[in-house]
Amino acid sequence: MPQPASCSDPHRRTRRDHATETAEDYVEAIADAVDEKGHCRVIDLARRFAVSHVTVNRILARLHEAGLVRTQRYRPVELTSAGAQLAAESRRRHRIVFRFLLSIGIDPRTAAIDAEGMEHHVSPQTLARFEELSRSLTEP
Repeated sequence: MPQPASCSDPHRRTRRDHATETAEDYVEAIADAVDEKGHCRVIDLARRFAVSHVTVNRILARLHEAGLVRTQRYRPVELTSAGAQLAAESRRRHRIVFRFLLSIGIDPRTAAIDAEGMEHHVSPQTLARFEELSRSLTEP
């Protein structure tokens, strides 16, 4: 018999989502930089997130421990296969949320800002519905 949902369940999920949010943002940014310039440096990430290189290095150390990036002093940051997979999934979620927001009439600038936060917290079920609805709203 299914257990009733606890009042803390949504909060537990939100905390879990927050824990992975930074990793998702960073691997996505690394993938974007590699696609745009062929490489990603610490300074690229510092500029993108408007943080210091020290902050970026601390985050990269955690991502390295998690097996998502490879780093060497004075060398570009590289994604591992696990990091590349996480980046691809993050990009996919972002794209779906962004398209959904556009399809319901949100202006592109606001949709981009909102999608950046929502992509980390949307459930697979909701994401699938967003994708379905945005297709039905934009197809002739």
